Formats: sequence, structure tokens, C-alpha cells
Amino acid sequence: MVEVTGSTQEDLEVLVSASKARSGDVIAAEFQSEGRGRLGRRFDAPPSSALTFSLYFEPSATKDEWSFLPLLTGLAAVLTIKNIDPRMSPTLKWPNDILLEDRKTGGIIAQASAEGIIIGVGINVQMSEIELPVPHATSLSEHNCKELNRNKILSSFLTIFKDLTERWQQGEDLRHLYYEYSATIGSNIRVELPGGAFLTGRATHVSPAGELILEDGTHVSVGDIVHLR
Repeated sequence: MVEVTGSTQEDLEVLVSASKARSGDVIAAEFQSEGRGRLGRRFDAPPSSALTFSLYFEPSATKDEWSFLPLLTGLAAVLTIKNIDPRMSPTLKWPNDILLEDRKTGGIIAQASAEGIIIGVGINVQMSEIELPVPHATSLSEHNCKELNRNKILSSFLTIFKDLTERWQQGEDLRHLYYEYSATIGSNIRVELPGGAFLTGRATHVSPAGELILEDGTHVSVGDIVHLR
């Protein structure tokens, strides 16, 4: 755990590029001045209010299977929240949002390197309503979570992530677990694609590579999802 850094993701990138990172290495920060979200967005949080960390993982699976890992990371995150407080009901919005009662409490980014993948996770832990970055955001404390110690939450996450990735690397199809916590599967959605185009349809399942599959057979690999009422 470091007190202050620009971005744990960038810190780990530097170590990976210099061949100084080993699979399983984790960098967590009390505060990120340049925290990164998906698609180049910022992830902002006051000091000590969020669990922000990046981990490096070298899968034994083939590289074309790595794209399922962000979904597996999201699954590890919601199982962690359930583990620290069974009263909580977290869900996942494809591809990378962690939700509590349809409000975002965390997110995931991932980028591949030559030998592995760098995964960044941010979870709003002790943010008050006034500190939340956008109206549709929330935090564990806003839902009266029993456990707000970020070190304990991180420890629980790493244990669960290790179990899930071991099962995945052994060939187990974990999509059924993902579906249990998905707020997207079974919903009518709008997919906002890069460039301004969009699709609408019903999300039915995800592929082994983590693509979202619509009822008409369309495979979506990137895009922002809006759940339609």
C-alpha cells in the first residue's frame, strides 16, 4: 500500500515493462491523483475513501481467452462484497461496473502486456453522498456495509480472485456464476458504441471470451450499456 501515487495502473505498467513484476503482484494506494477508469476516463476519490489497486496476472490460458478476465474480476468483486457482508446485494453491469441497487460502486479496467494482464479495480468504500463523483454513484458506507476496512476487503478479494482464476485456468466454465450476479443478462439494453452508433436489444448471455451476446446473435466486445426500463 502506497500513500499517494498518480495511478496504480501506471505504476504497475512501469514494473511490467521493466520485467520487474511477477504474476500476483499488487499495488494499492490511499490516494490516486490521476486515477484511471475505462475508455480513458478518470477515477476520482478523496484520500482513504476508496479501495484502489492494480494487480498483475500471467494466465496459463491462451491469450484469446484473456478477455474474460475483466468479467471474472467483477465476479470476484461482488463475491467479496457478499463475503464481507451477506446482507449486501451487489450486481454487475457488463462489462466492468459493480452496482448496488443499480448505482455504481466500483469499476474495473484491464490491459494486456506481452506476458500477462494488468487489472485495475476501484471500489467506493467510505464516500459520503456529497463526495460521490456522479449522481448515479454510491459507496459501501452509503449502504451500511458491515466491513469498511479496505485492507480486509482487499485480502478477501485476492483470496476469491485466486480461487476463481485457478478454476478458470483448469477449464471450468464460470459463466453460470457470472449470470447469477449480472444485472445486464436478461435485460433490454442500449449499447452505445465508440463513434456514436448504438444498438438496442435484449442481452442473453456472454461468450467464453467475455463478449456480450444479444438475442439477435450480435456479439458486442466494447461499448457502454444503458439498461432500459
